[in-house]
Amino acid sequence: MSHPATPPAKSRQRVTLAAKADRQLLYEQSVQDVGAEIDFVDASFLQLRGRRARSLREDFCGTAKVACEWVKRRDDNRAVGVDLDSSVLAWALAHNVSRLKLAQRPRLRLLEGDVLSTRCRPVDILLAMNFSYWLFKRRENLRDYFRAAYRHLKADGVFFIDCYGGYDAFKVLRERRQQLGFTYVWEQASYNPISGDLTCHIHFNFSDGSKLPRAFSYDWRLWTLPELQELLAEAGFARTLVYWQGWDPETGEGNGQFTPAETADADAGWLAYVAAVK
Repeated sequence: MSHPATPPAKSRQRVTLAAKADRQLLYEQSVQDVGAEIDFVDASFLQLRGRRARSLREDFCGTAKVACEWVKRRDDNRAVGVDLDSSVLAWALAHNVSRLKLAQRPRLRLLEGDVLSTRCRPVDILLAMNFSYWLFKRRENLRDYFRAAYRHLKADGVFFIDCYGGYDAFKVLRERRQQLGFTYVWEQASYNPISGDLTCHIHFNFSDGSKLPRAFSYDWRLWTLPELQELLAEAGFARTLVYWQGWDPETGEGNGQFTPAETADADAGWLAYVAAVK
């Protein structure tokens, strides 16, 4: 007597590392160093103003990791984070704000809104980091944002932004950096020298061959330091200081130390902070 053939077992679909990955967490791990960033703005404000800053606003805050780090530093520090993306603010609440101590959470507010119009009490320090303000691609639009930043600062407040450049900044290129458990890929996909328009992407590659292509994409204008300083002056700031990153000859990379500078070498790639003093 013949028996029916046993049906083959259903093949289990492999779950890739990319499918399990959280792009926000990958961004924090590969792009941000919030401890070093807060160290810099905290010390710079003290040096510029002769007192400790207590309040900070993080524009384009994303996951608000910087704002969270600020409220951890001192028991009387307060922070506000502003971002248009409700989904990333929800992520921030679930993953970063929830990890704060109960006594720290009331000292942090997350506001969903446009950085041009979202109001809060004036702060000591206002941040626009990771080149986020480059989304303003016309002079008048960026000047409007700088004026908004000026209004949101106390009488002796300081506005901090970061900037990158060098002759590699104008190139179409890909750079890879190995992280713990994945590879971070920075792509400058296109640059228009007539308009200054710059399109960039962040990709993440994993050891099992899976990928998160274009996990983040940016449509920017590549602003230069002279342009930024001129626009900050037009927005009302009394003076600006450029903090240039030092160089580590052993690694051939920046050493993470930023000091005020008025001249610098024409490097292939550089990173700087700009402090605009009200």
